[in-house]
Amino acid sequence: MNDKNCADSEEKITAFYHLPGLFEFYEFYKAFLPLFKEHREYFYNWCDIGSIYGAPADCIWGGGRVGFGDARAEDVVALMQEYGISSRLTFSNSMLEEKHLSDKRCNALCSMFEDGGEVQNGVIIHLDLLLDHIAKNYPGFYFVSSTTKVITDFDELVKEIDRSEFKYVVPDFRLNKELDRLKSLSDKQKEKVEFLCNECCWFDCYDRKNCYKNVSMKALGMDCEDHVCVSPTSDRGYRFSDAMKNPAFIGIDSIQKVYMPAGFSNYKIEGRSLGSAILLEFILYYMTKPEYQLKVREEIYLDSSLDLF
Repeated sequence: MNDKNCADSEEKITAFYHLPGLFEFYEFYKAFLPLFKEHREYFYNWCDIGSIYGAPADCIWGGGRVGFGDARAEDVVALMQEYGISSRLTFSNSMLEEKHLSDKRCNALCSMFEDGGEVQNGVIIHLDLLLDHIAKNYPGFYFVSSTTKVITDFDELVKEIDRSEFKYVVPDFRLNKELDRLKSLSDKQKEKVEFLCNECCWFDCYDRKNCYKNVSMKALGMDCEDHVCVSPTSDRGYRFSDAMKNPAFIGIDSIQKVYMPAGFSNYKIEGRSLGSAILLEFILYYMTKPEYQLKVREEIYLDSSLDLF
């Protein structure tokens, strides 16, 4: 593809970022979203916020990470509707049984979030059991197939993409660089692919499913030991600098020069458990023009009256 074709493709496609911490980072978004709206010139015009995802701490349907955030759901709904941003409930628990479907807290969340106002809200989901329950009782949602399924086989990924129930599918991050096969997808299939960009997990991890299973068990209040990560750098915790060295990392240059020209629009940023300061660094890196990064950082750190950090 020549440079002109690349430029033409980029003009037609917007990169939609799906950001973490719907509940956990409520105070951060309350400060950031007005800045994003009022000073759009600080941010790249080729990208936008596609959704903000998460689940509160007391949500047994939650998965992927143990729930974080104690913001009132009513406040979260109001903030997202004010700025016309899709909320995604992270209901990716892989250990649910029929008896858990009647949970009052989780059903109440569905009732509150089903109406997204000007935008449609979504649910990130692992089990068909829960998908069927929500689709039947709360038909206003769209569904996202969770990366917690750890789909690492490309043919299985294609089958998941072709399922009509899902608007988006998040592959395991280790498929991010299967570019020849990814480019062979149809335009309709590409619209459904949502890449996990900044995963720090060990690329050769063989125990990822058990890690997510352990999180699901904890969300259900089961008495179980902490999962022991097999990554050789697990003792360091998450570091963006480490994530950038991951073979599956998708950086801003790759988004602009490889993935967008190939027809891909959706990019998930992980980080629900990492804190507002790291979230800000993600936003600066992926969304903010270099000449405005210091200004955005100062607006959030210095001009906000909120105790974000």
